[in-house]
Amino acid sequence: MKIELDYLARIEGHAHLVVDQEKGQITRCQLQVVETPRFFEAMLQGRHFRDVATIVARVCGVCSISHTLVSLMATETALQIEVPPQAQLLRRLLSYGEIIQSHLLQLYFMALPDYLGVPSLFHLLEKRQPLVARALRLKRTANRICEVVGGRPIHPVTTCLGGFSARPEASELKKLRQELVAALPDLEATVDQFAEFSYPQFSRRREALCLQADHQYPLHGSRLMSSSGSNYSVSDYRQQLEEYLSPHSTAKLARTERGSYMVGPQARLRNGSRQLSSMGSKVCQALQLNPAGLNPFENLKARLVEVIHYTEETLHVVDELLLSGLNRVRAKEPSTTGGNGTAAIEAPRGLLFHSYQYDKQGLLKTADCVIPTAQNLASIEEDLQLLLPELLDQPEQQLRQRLEMLIRAYDPCLSCSTHLLKIELV
Repeated sequence: MKIELDYLARIEGHAHLVVDQEKGQITRCQLQVVETPRFFEAMLQGRHFRDVATIVARVCGVCSISHTLVSLMATETALQIEVPPQAQLLRRLLSYGEIIQSHLLQLYFMALPDYLGVPSLFHLLEKRQPLVARALRLKRTANRICEVVGGRPIHPVTTCLGGFSARPEASELKKLRQELVAALPDLEATVDQFAEFSYPQFSRRREALCLQADHQYPLHGSRLMSSSGSNYSVSDYRQQLEEYLSPHSTAKLARTERGSYMVGPQARLRNGSRQLSSMGSKVCQALQLNPAGLNPFENLKARLVEVIHYTEETLHVVDELLLSGLNRVRAKEPSTTGGNGTAAIEAPRGLLFHSYQYDKQGLLKTADCVIPTAQNLASIEEDLQLLLPELLDQPEQQLRQRLEMLIRAYDPCLSCSTHLLKIELV
């Protein structure tokens, strides 16, 4: 039996899923990432520290803000730049906007069609126009957060070393607050919509890794925490995580000494659910989501819980900025031009690491970037290998759809250029 799915437009990137079966036994199940490597780490060598963040933002259009911010943080660590508190608040607000933006895109445009039995959200334009309109309204509101703080929805232009080159006006923040409050009924309807769905039953134990949740839900920080109980500095990530090559993938994979691990919404929720906002906690209960759950299909629920959590947190930060006023949002010029710096941030899909080494002229000597999807790939492949035997007695179309749904639940970002998943069952 040979099945080919030549086009799947609801993952970001280019990959093949190849499955071989002989006499009822699965002999091969591989998620083959075939994107052309883009060599950003080599491209950065010799660049001045003022140029690095602008370049790495182009790694990903969906996560351009996370790449920008973590790059700035790594360089600031290397050059010993201390960011003012109000600039840190603005960066937090910018991160909230990107996560809400990305999560809503995945929930409505990539995952929801699977549960409504349509190939695309826009197939619902005639029969369920209010649902499509709600998705577009929410996406626009999330874009507005990034636009007000970052200057535009993607590839921010107001961020710079030490903080921000421009700050939002109080009138813009007030208008943004009104838009967020107006979006709350749409968010409530979104929770009701996703609570209706029946999620596939599947479970596999795996390690969950994220930034440490002390007094806030994981987002920015200097320490990592694992569901296994380990806790260590971000600067030590190379001693704890191993990237490795796979013969069937152009993307690197990652593992700890315990094997594959998970990053992203479900990992953050598993380790940091106690730090959820009040609205986030209520939605977690409404969706009947166990924060310690091990079903990767429920990544969708975790993503929606985070949308509600970050929306509430956005309102709090906007209020704090309006009350305190925006004064100093940029640090002084660096006193040194060389050094080493490592930083991590919780991007929409999970942990994102950037590590740099600068010479005395401020030119970058080495760079290391570890993206969330690379850390999730081994876990996705192992999930597929475990799930597949349960599906072999199902009709071909149903088997194919369930495998696609599992991959989409992770929201893998393999590239921002092509969209293709080819499935072969031999």
